[in-house]
Order: sequence, then structure tokens, then C-alpha cells
Amino acid sequence: MGLTMNTELWLEQAKTVLDIEIQGLQAQKQALNHDFVAAVNCILNLKGRLVVIGMGKSGIIARKIAATFASTGTPAFFVHAAEAQHGDLGMITSDDAVLALSHSGETDEVCGLLPTIKRLGASVIAITGNPTSTLATFADMVLEVPVREEACPMNLAPTASTTATLALGDALAVVVLKQRGFKEEDFARVHPAGSLGRKLMTVADVMHAGDELPMVDISASLKEAIVEMSQHRLGVTGVEENGTLIACITDGDLRRILQSGAVDLEASVKTLAHPKPRSIAPNHLASEAVHIMEKHKLTTLFVVTDNDELQGIVHLHDLLQAGVA
Repeated sequence: MGLTMNTELWLEQAKTVLDIEIQGLQAQKQALNHDFVAAVNCILNLKGRLVVIGMGKSGIIARKIAATFASTGTPAFFVHAAEAQHGDLGMITSDDAVLALSHSGETDEVCGLLPTIKRLGASVIAITGNPTSTLATFADMVLEVPVREEACPMNLAPTASTTATLALGDALAVVVLKQRGFKEEDFARVHPAGSLGRKLMTVADVMHAGDELPMVDISASLKEAIVEMSQHRLGVTGVEENGTLIACITDGDLRRILQSGAVDLEASVKTLAHPKPRSIAPNHLASEAVHIMEKHKLTTLFVVTDNDELQGIVHLHDLLQAGVA
């Protein structure tokens, strides 16, 4: 026999849970003090890494906090407190800071690491619900999580306290990243496979440069231009004079020459090339290159600096492969 659905009751219960968690966050907001400022300062001045440790539900939150720091410019990693007792403690050095999570402040696996961590000389930042606990006593900075009521009706399962701890970790990470001047470009750099990474990819990230750049001198013949195009297989070759890009010949030009019936392989590229080929600066977004190509029905763009220095060439296929187009 199925359960009877009590829509109103369930919605009220859900709202109660959220109310309790909101109250916990409000209490967390009021609890911020000078130790939070000291923790930010400690993390900003680290020579090493931020090591985040925890057990159980606190361990799950610790892992997420470590991931948030790592993805926003602070070298950080998670260490399972129990695994640290069996060798992983060797990851921690005197240049590191340890962000230790334990709501009770008495978790055996976490507290058991503290004497060794202190002997190593690493700073300890505690996140705990008990400011007089063993963890708080050993810590250099104590960030209290003042949640006294969990959303669990038995007040046992970590719910409001873990939400507040997670939010506190976010607050730490965001204040630190703002002080570092961490920007979208930096976020994209550490998320190269993500949608933002693709969105913020620059032309320089996907262009062909150096020996991959098809180029002939203004004095070259059509035959030399064809050889250069064949070797690089980008459907185009640039034409330069005194190191400056002045024109280009495309595979479309070659087709038109062949169709004309008057093919002179010794003809000068100077008389056949398109002057002033379209270009883009290397620091422009790759998505902007796609826009220009679509607008002008091109498959390649030369990459030129604001000082007219030739840097490379970008092909539509490269942009497609990178997931930009």
C-alpha cells in the first residue's frame, strides 16, 4: 500500500529546514571577527599551500573548500584526517597552513594530527562549533561556527552546521581571491576544459606561429607560394615585405587562376596577392575571431599586434577543435 501524499505538510517541513539553515547563516555572519581577518592574511601570505583536513561530513565540506581555493588562485588540497595518520601527513610542510574542520573540535583523527602539525611549524586555522575545544586550543586562528540547532529534528545529523561551514569557506576563498585580484582570465586558465575557459580563450591560445606560419617574400613566384601553401595546409600564405605582412594568396585565388586558363608559375605574387589581409590581435578573444570569419566568410585570419608585428595565423578548424566555434 502506497504512502499518502501530504503536500502541505511536506512543504512546511522543507520550509522549516530552510528557515533553520538561514538562521544558521545569519549567526555565522554575526560571528565573523578579527580571526577571520587574520586567516585571510595568513592565506594571502602563504609560501606553501593551504591544506584542508576533516573527517565525515566535515571532510566532505573540507574537500569542497579546498577545491574552491584551488580553482580561485590559492594552491590548496584536501587531506583525509584518517589517511593523514598513515602517511599523508608527509604532504604538509612548514610553509603550509592547515585549515582544520571539526564541529565538535574533538574529532580524534583531526586532533591527533595537531601536535605533529605544530611541530612542523605550519599555521593552523580551525573551523569549529566549539571555541574552547582541543582543536581551538591548538589553533592559531579560530573561526567559530555558532550553529546550535541542526535542521535534523533530532538535532544530530549535520545540516545547518555544514551549510554554515561551507558558506564560511566560501567567504574565506572569495575575500582571498578579491585581494589577489583574481579575474575571469585567471579562472579560465585553471579551468581550460570548462565553458568559461573556452569563452575566454584568446587568439594567441589557438594560433599557428613560428615555423607553422605560411609566409613568402614579396619577390616570390606563384610556384613558391603554392609550395608554401601545400607544406602548411592552411589554405593560405602570407606575403611579407621587410618583415611586414602586406598581402596574402588563398586557395580560392589559386582556383580562380586555374579557371582563367592563364597559369604562369613564375609570375610574381606581387601581382596576384590580395593586399591588406584581414587580421586580429593576439590578445583578442577567439570568439571574436569566429565572428570576423563568419561576417566576412573567411577560414583564416592573420594575427598581428597593434604595432603591425606578425605573430601567427588562426584557422577556423582550430577554433572548432577548441570548442570555440
